[in-house]
Amino acid sequence: MKERLHALREHALELLKEVGNEQQLNDLRVRFLGKKGELTEILRGMGGLSAEERPVIGQVANVVREAIETSINEKVEAFKRAELDRRLQSETIDVTLPGRPMPHGAVHPLMKVIQEMEDIFVGMGYQIAEGPEVETDYYNFEALNLPKNHPARDMQDSFYITEELLMRTHTSPVQVRAMELMKGDVPLKVICPGRVYRRDDDDATHSFMFHQIEGLVIDKNIRMSDLKGTLLQFVREMFGSHMQIRLRPSFFPFTEPSAEVDVTCVQCAGDGCRMCKQTGWIEILGCGMVHPKVLEMGGYDPEVYSGFAFGTGVERIAILKYGIDDIRHFYTNDIRFLKQFNRM
Repeated sequence: MKERLHALREHALELLKEVGNEQQLNDLRVRFLGKKGELTEILRGMGGLSAEERPVIGQVANVVREAIETSINEKVEAFKRAELDRRLQSETIDVTLPGRPMPHGAVHPLMKVIQEMEDIFVGMGYQIAEGPEVETDYYNFEALNLPKNHPARDMQDSFYITEELLMRTHTSPVQVRAMELMKGDVPLKVICPGRVYRRDDDDATHSFMFHQIEGLVIDKNIRMSDLKGTLLQFVREMFGSHMQIRLRPSFFPFTEPSAEVDVTCVQCAGDGCRMCKQTGWIEILGCGMVHPKVLEMGGYDPEVYSGFAFGTGVERIAILKYGIDDIRHFYTNDIRFLKQFNRM
C-alpha cells in the first residue's frame, strides 16, 4: 500500500505540472482528493492492515495528501498572478494621453445676485431670515394689514391650496415671523430672500415663480431718512458709486408712508434712452415706514418703536445688472446663456 501511495503522489504531481487552467486544476483535485478520489480509494484498504501498519500508512497518506494540496495551491496562486498580469497589461493607462476636459459649472446668475445682495446687507448689520413657501393666510395677508376681502389682495393673485393655506406671494410673512421671534426686542434688522408665487402669465417680464429679497428694520427713532440712506448705499454697492435714487409716493397696505424707488438708468446713466423711456430713471423696489398696525400685530408698541421695510425682485436686479432682456432666460436652463456667467 505504501508503494501505491508513493506512485499516486508521483502521478498526481506530474499531471499537475501540465495543468493549463482552473477547470483542469479542479478536475484533478476531485480525481485525487475528492470523497471518491484515488487517495480515498487506496485508504479504504487500511481495514485489512495490522495494528502496527495502520499508523505508518496513515502518516504516509497524510504526506501524500499534503504534497498534492501544496502543488494545487501553488497552481492556484500562479493562475491568480497570471490573471493579474493580464489585467494590468490590458488595463494599462497611457499617462501621456491628453486628459478629458471636465466642464466647469457656475453659480446661477440669480444665486450670484442673491449672494451679492446678502453680502451687502450683512455688511450693514442685517441678519438673514427664512420662512416656509407654503404659508398661512394670516402671515401672508392679515398680519400685514390685509384683512379678508381687502381690495389690495387683488394686487397679488394667489395660488390657494385651501382657504387658509397658499403659496406665499411675497417674503413679507418672514418679516412677521421674525417680529414674533424677537418678542418685542430691538434692534431688529433682517433681510428675507426666497421664492414667491403669483398667478402671472409667463412673458419677458413676468413669471408665476420669482425671487424676492425684503428687508425690515425696527428700533426706536427710525426715520424715513434712515430708509433712504440704506437704499442709496445698497444701490451704489450693487450698481456703482455714481448711482442715484429717487423716492416717489406710493401705496402699500403694510407701510405708511410708502414709496416706489427709482434708480439712475444703468444703460444711459440718466441721459434718457429706450430702456428708461427717456426719463433717465428705472423703478427697482417698493418701500416705506412700517404701518403701526403691522408693528402692533408683530408685538411692538407703535408709540415707542418705528421701522422701515423694503422689497425688490431679484430677477429685476439681475436684469439691470447683467443687461438681460428676458426673464425666461433664468429658468430655461440654456447652457449657452448660463455659461456666460463662468467668468463673472
